[in-house]
Order: sequence, then structure tokens, then C-alpha cells
Amino acid sequence: MKAPYELTASQARVALESNTLTSEALVHSCIERIQDRESTVHAWVQTDFAAALAAARAADRSPRKGLLHGIPFGAKDLFDTHDFPTRYGSPIYENNQPSSDAVHIALMRQAGGILLGKTVTTEFATFKGGPTTNPHNPQHTPGGSSSGSAAAVADYMVPIATGSQTAGSVIRPASFCGVIGYKPTYGKISTGGSKSLSPSLDTLGCFARSVEDAALSVATMTGDFELANVPKAPKSMRIATCLTPDADQASSDTILAIEHAALLAEDHFKNPVKNIRLSKLFTKLAETQSRIMWAESAKSFSFEQAMYPEQLSQQIKGLLKIGNAITYEQYSNDLIVAEQARQAIDQLLTQSCDILIAPSAIGEAPSGITQTGDPIFCRIWTLLGLPCINLPLSRGSNGLPVGIQLVGARGKDRLLLSVAHALMS
Repeated sequence: MKAPYELTASQARVALESNTLTSEALVHSCIERIQDRESTVHAWVQTDFAAALAAARAADRSPRKGLLHGIPFGAKDLFDTHDFPTRYGSPIYENNQPSSDAVHIALMRQAGGILLGKTVTTEFATFKGGPTTNPHNPQHTPGGSSSGSAAAVADYMVPIATGSQTAGSVIRPASFCGVIGYKPTYGKISTGGSKSLSPSLDTLGCFARSVEDAALSVATMTGDFELANVPKAPKSMRIATCLTPDADQASSDTILAIEHAALLAEDHFKNPVKNIRLSKLFTKLAETQSRIMWAESAKSFSFEQAMYPEQLSQQIKGLLKIGNAITYEQYSNDLIVAEQARQAIDQLLTQSCDILIAPSAIGEAPSGITQTGDPIFCRIWTLLGLPCINLPLSRGSNGLPVGIQLVGARGKDRLLLSVAHALMS
């Protein structure tokens, strides 16, 4: 018999509805897991167990509020919360206490979700590693920037947690930690109340241990409740592999993971999986994404650069210096290239295939926690605004998880989730 903390959110939801489990027992079990493991994993910035237990007891006494009634979750410390400080991974905001919740946090609470606490983010959701370790091997990075959320879900501290992606901050840590990471179509989840890194790229998402839970989370965060009902994927699905123009950086473990996923797809859908090579338009698109990201970031952090330069890490100072040096002409040209690429990928995902199988990361989580790993295999999909989901289908030569990501067309989130569910079944 599973301990309550081992349940997925969907399993817990069924147990709560059937009165075979109380929210108090579920939350208490998650708290005990955190107390047992946090000294190794370091996933949390702050928790309030007393408040969470009080909320759980209140949930047990009240009518069901919504899809997450009585279910605990974690929130990346990039998102405002009225009852927890929000530090954005920076000492500049050590004492920052928002007066309201980020939009998606408010919606999750409105649906009955119980916030256990704030999870570690890297400095302003960039690349400087934090204290969080990989639950599979504490000598390795969990990835970033949503480090704490990915690790907390992977270590069974909480069934679901929120994250954000501007380059690869949902998909990459999900791959390294061996969990589901879902980044929906750009703009699907409101970024209100989130510290912005790059407004044209920032996309909110979630971590979970099942596709159903990921769908449940994003349905709650968007109000698109149809997402919570993952449909059966049509057998006529056209699926292709795509290693992107950066294929030469993929490790042998990643190549094997892609091949494994392709075989699963062929077995399930009884259709051959072809390989697609992107056109020359996409060749330098990762560089385009990087320039847009840093040009916008330099403006997003104008205040911090002017008022608190001494409290910015040398790493982020270097990246912002790059962003400040990008001319408006270059930035404008990059935006044009990005839009051309979006139109091209829309055409490809209409005429040639429905879903792409692509690498989530170069390979297994690198050793050391001062880095978060290279987001190279996520950059173009983030720039294109496409929905992506990491599936933990393989392990590498060192025994660590190696994920693959499924990529769908813009707005086709339900279709993406249906294929993901089929491959995970």
C-alpha cells in the first residue's frame, strides 16, 4: 500500500473524493517526506507547515472547491504569494512581501490547492546554480531555473509544482529529475505576478509525476478545464523525430532515448515514425532566441542594474552586459526571423506531421550543482511558442534519467497531452 505522499495528484483526488483519504493525512505525509529529505535535496526556500495543515483540515470540512481540492503543491519562488516572501532567487528581494498572489497561484488556491511553500529558483530564473540537488544523485544538478519544483516533485515531496521557462527551465530540469514537465503554448497561462525575464518568451508550466497531473495543473492555472480530460490519441497520428540543427550536441544516451520513444510511438500508433530535418531558416534559431532573451532581460532588470548592481552575481552581470550591447536594430531583426520561423513551423506541423519527438537535454544531468545544464535543445521550441512536454522514458549510462520532449503545434495542447499519455501508458 502506497504512503499518501507517493500518490499522484490524480490518485489523491480520487481517494479524497471517495473519503478513503483526508487532505490532512495527505499534507501531513508530504510534510514528513520533506522533513526527511530536505537536508539532502534543498528544494524549498520557505514552507509553512502549520498553515498548510490548517488549510487541509478546512478542506476536509468544506464542500469541494475545484479540481485541486485538498491537494498540496509547490510554487517556484519567481511567483508572487501574499503569505510568503517572494525573493526571485536574489538577495535584492530578501524581504520582499507581495500583497497579492500571482494569477496562476490564485487560481490554484481557488480550485482548492494547498500551497506548501516556495521552491528554489536560480537567480532571476537564469543559469547560476542554487542549493538544490538532484534527488537521483545529490552530486548532480537538478537543472534550472525551476530547480526546486522539479526536485520536490521527483522526490515525492509534493505531487505537483509550478515552474517557468524562458529558455529550457521546465523541460530540462524535468529531464534531469525524471518527471513530467509541461510547458503549454505561449500565453496560455497568465504571467501576471511573475518576475519577468523576457516578456516575449516567458512561459509558465508545471511539474508532475503523471501526464494526467500535468493536464490537471494547467487546466487549473488557465481555466481551460477541458485540458483536465486527456482524450485518447487518434491512431492516425503523424509523428516524427527531430533532433534540431544542434543534433551534434546530443549524447549517445539522448540519441538512444529518442530511438526508444520512436519505437514506442510506432508500436502504439502502428504508423512509421519519420525523421524531419528543419530548413535553413532554423539553423541559427537558438542564437536568435538567446539574443532576444538577453536584449529583453537587460531592459527587464533596468531597476536592479541601476540600484543594486553590487547584489547581482557576476554571472548575471555578464549576461546582462551582453543584452545591453545588442542594438535595437539587431533585436528587431531577430523578432522578424522568429515570426518567419513560427509561420514555417506552423506549416510543417500542419502538412507534414502532428507531433515531433525531440531531445529534452544534451544527456544526463551534469555533475556539480553550480551549473544547471545547457538548454540548447529547448531554445527554439520556446522561441516558437510551441507546447512541449518532457517524458521520463529512459535512463542514461550513469543510471540518471534522460527525457525526451514531445512538441506540438501552437494551441494543440490537448492533442500533445493525448500523445504523451499514450506513450507513458
